Amino acid sequence: MESNSTPDVAAQLRHARFGKLPERIAYADMVEERPSDPRDPSGGYDPEGSWKHFSCLALDLGL
Repeated sequence: MESNSTPDVAAQLRHARFGKLPERIAYADMVEERPSDPRDPSGGYDPEGSWKHFSCLALDLGL
């Protein structure tokens, strides 16, 4: 008879632990706002270095 009561106790323990959803988190608690920092502190656009961020098969093959 103990084998029948064990699943009931286990089910009650599971329900006590996982039987309800966690408390909701407010959106304001999930968001952090900070001012953005520029990538290059000297400020300036580098056209020579900007192409390195893209991959192109024609450029790789020298076509």
